[in-house]
Amino acid sequence: MTLDVARGLPPAPTPSEMPPARRAPLHGAAVRALLRRVVRGMPLQVRLPDGSVLGAAEVGVPVMEIVDWRFFDRVGRDLKIGVGEGFMAGEWRAGPDTDLADVLTPFAERLTDIVPGWLRKFRTVVEPRHPRTEANDPAGARVNVSRHYDLSNEVFAAFLDETMSYSAAWFAGDREVGFDGLAAAQERKIDGILEFAGVRPGARLLEIGSGWGHLAMQAARRGSFVHTITLSREQQSLARERVAAAGLSDRVLVELRDYREVEGTYDAVVSVEMIEAVGEEFWPAYFRAVSDALEVGGRFGLQAITMPHERMLASRHAYSWVHKYIFPGGLIPSLEAISSQARGAGLRIGPARSLGPDYAHTLRLWRERFMSRRADVLAMGFDETFVRVWEFYLAYSEAGFRSGHLDVWQLGLEKVR
Repeated sequence: MTLDVARGLPPAPTPSEMPPARRAPLHGAAVRALLRRVVRGMPLQVRLPDGSVLGAAEVGVPVMEIVDWRFFDRVGRDLKIGVGEGFMAGEWRAGPDTDLADVLTPFAERLTDIVPGWLRKFRTVVEPRHPRTEANDPAGARVNVSRHYDLSNEVFAAFLDETMSYSAAWFAGDREVGFDGLAAAQERKIDGILEFAGVRPGARLLEIGSGWGHLAMQAARRGSFVHTITLSREQQSLARERVAAAGLSDRVLVELRDYREVEGTYDAVVSVEMIEAVGEEFWPAYFRAVSDALEVGGRFGLQAITMPHERMLASRHAYSWVHKYIFPGGLIPSLEAISSQARGAGLRIGPARSLGPDYAHTLRLWRERFMSRRADVLAMGFDETFVRVWEFYLAYSEAGFRSGHLDVWQLGLEKVR
């Protein structure tokens, strides 16, 4: 293994390194039986190590190849984490001429009934819970953000377009656009959220979550004065460089600052796909910080990934593969949760648009770009397991949006009290 914890990810376990910390809730044979039941009727074929086949028999359906029987014991120990770790360890893969997201999408579509009802009753006993060490208090949030966003600016640049926008683009109905059209779709998305926030020339704008600075620069070019904050030193450094290169340093201030530390008031606030990293227990503080930063009548443009409310309630305490390897400490909210928290902070939701299918396409373009730049990523000092982590993450996320399990919304909110 050469994957470095300091670069943002824990070492990937291999089968020989993964003795169960507790007795597996399901043995491998039981997992195989469960898989046989799950894939029945799915547009999916599963090929087992002995050559036998589960699921669809017809030609042309997506194919999942399980190449190591130990995959079933891994999943038996932890369903939420085991599938991703099995892919990382090379225990399963997409079949020839099969896209990985095409394999994962049918599972995402049946996510709520993959596990039998009788077994779901025991989920609070067998599922690992979020470590308290990953709570998003001010100290923990800095560590959690650093684990992902301080990974390497060069890695992100390997698959993002020139805007360095790491959130859903808006294709305005044309999802045949290739990577060459991604930057324009990202700028359309930014214009959309700035409009929802009522950003006009001369406006004082607070951005919570800088990314690599493109939204701030786009707002500054519209004539606003932008205070943008991040907890990522890597993002701050590159955002400052980009702002200076664009000649906008007199209009954009990029600070390393927690949203809970913001002082002063602004005409508008924007936050694009940052709320997912806040954590449920800190949602009230997040919305209160936004409200406190606005004068009455001020506008808040929020872009948020969401999941159905019942699904959020059922899974909010569970520790998943994404938490372990990608985004520690986070929780994707529901629209209901956002609405409730906003009302409590004196904010009223107004205009809204869904970009869920647009995010699926954005993720497909990112993954294609990332895999085409695989040799460049390896040359940066990362290893094959790292590449599989990101291949799985991007495909897994795409499947979530394609299936409707996930959505992403642009919301315009107004401070009413």
